[in-house]
Amino acid sequence: MAQEMTENKMITENKIMAENKRGLYLLLGLSLVVQATTSLAGGTVGIGPFTDTGDMAAAMKGIAGNINAVYAGMFLQVITAIVIVALAAALYQAGKGAGKTVAIIAFGLYLMEAVAHFIGQIVIFAIAEASQLFASTGDAALPAIAKLLFAARDFTGAITMMPFGLGAILFYFLITKAGVIPRWLGVWGMAAVTLILGGWSLEAFGVVSVPFALYVPYVPWEWVAGVYILAKGLKMPKAQK
Repeated sequence: MAQEMTENKMITENKIMAENKRGLYLLLGLSLVVQATTSLAGGTVGIGPFTDTGDMAAAMKGIAGNINAVYAGMFLQVITAIVIVALAAALYQAGKGAGKTVAIIAFGLYLMEAVAHFIGQIVIFAIAEASQLFASTGDAALPAIAKLLFAARDFTGAITMMPFGLGAILFYFLITKAGVIPRWLGVWGMAAVTLILGGWSLEAFGVVSVPFALYVPYVPWEWVAGVYILAKGLKMPKAQK
């Protein structure tokens, strides 16, 4: 009787572990896909098209004339910051078995990224408000203020990439080691993020202007990894009741 109870307990625990693993993979894959999508969409429909500060007055009028799109972009980027936290939690759970201390450090770096990302949206909100005020009043002092805000926005964006880059390298190493993703996908992610980390670090302090081509290898990675992990999770059998 006791042996049967023990066996039933082990079966139940195995079912719970299997269901938890399946749920973790689905959360991790979905978080990667959503974060990549909202980040790209937010930059495309938001303030992205109006970042040419060569003619600050024209840029501000463009922002004011497309304020709804700018606000939509800000909303998507706030969603991105929230999803980054969920992604960090999922990556931590998926990778902690391969190195808990490293996973904790990477989790902290992702939280720093999320906070910096959110601060960046506050700066963009200030730019949007200044632009609307300039469009309605024509105050000649506002373009100079907006130029400083744009500089703060660019610096915040570059700084955000630093904790992301370090955290991503650590997390991708861990989930590769844990067998969540294949080695080729892990190496691709770590190599591509290293290029981003180096490039943004140089740009943040005005050392050099790095061409966008340097970042292209990473652009599809989160979608590829997210879809791979989602598919892997969906293939896992659901725990039978």
